[in-house]
Amino acid sequence: MAAQWRVEPTPQLSPGSAGAWDDSDVLNPSVIRVSDQYFNFYSGFDGETWRTGLATSQDGLVWTKNPQNPILEPDPSTWESDYIAANGTVARDESGFLHWYQAGERNRTQIGLARSPDGVSWTKLPEPVLESGPPGAWDESGLGDPYVFSCGSEYYLYYLGQNRFGVQRLGVAHSTDGVVWQKSHLNPMLEPGGGGEFDERGLGEPAVFRTADAYWMIYVGRDSAEHRALGWARSPDGVAWEKIPALGILEGQQPWDDAVVCDPSVWFDGSLKIWFGGGDRASPDENLNGQIGLAVMESLPQGL
Repeated sequence: MAAQWRVEPTPQLSPGSAGAWDDSDVLNPSVIRVSDQYFNFYSGFDGETWRTGLATSQDGLVWTKNPQNPILEPDPSTWESDYIAANGTVARDESGFLHWYQAGERNRTQIGLARSPDGVSWTKLPEPVLESGPPGAWDESGLGDPYVFSCGSEYYLYYLGQNRFGVQRLGVAHSTDGVVWQKSHLNPMLEPGGGGEFDERGLGEPAVFRTADAYWMIYVGRDSAEHRALGWARSPDGVAWEKIPALGILEGQQPWDDAVVCDPSVWFDGSLKIWFGGGDRASPDENLNGQIGLAVMESLPQGL
């Protein structure tokens, strides 16, 4: 049985005005709820640099961008270089917010960590917390799309890895403190699909949630024309995964996202909410006319 989504017809968050730090693309939402407020840590692109901004909402529909945006940007005097400090995932612990983000040379990004007491002022760790693999590894040419899921006393970090041939797969690492990570020996845990499938050119941008019986992943697949859509995978333990094609894929349903649906951020509280990036240009990574939308599944299919 395919999953049935209700997609809001208009974007929840759009690019800024001409000259703004986010005037080209607004993508990569990472949404968490604190008390009665939603925090959306999103990526903005100005045609040259990706930075992180914050928007807040009472209902998850109407968002207000923080006047201090961008709240995180790359420091070219460090390992981050000058292209990106964004595309991240946010969680909370007793100290406040933790933000694992993508940074580094344009063609070899790594995963860093920053901390904040309030979600606005951030302190970065001086070095990456997860780096690409050795020569010949499936993730030797860079990492991206981190998504952190807290499970008991451990964190799981799901991420995209790319090899020297540009093939993109998904892997997982685990940690007890969010700083020191151990990659799974089962990596890569998900491979691209076959010819003609929606994820034949690669997969990435994973988002994970848990039900009573299993872990579930919503991930992004790229087809041969660089169109992107969302598919499903299932795991008994959060490490070994299988795709679930019977649940279908979520493709663009309106003009503003008819070429790309990507970057899911999941909130599961009985119903399933996904904030996602959408665009009307099938570009590999940027200049999509990217905006952020919302899809809701009121009734979960049997098996979830």
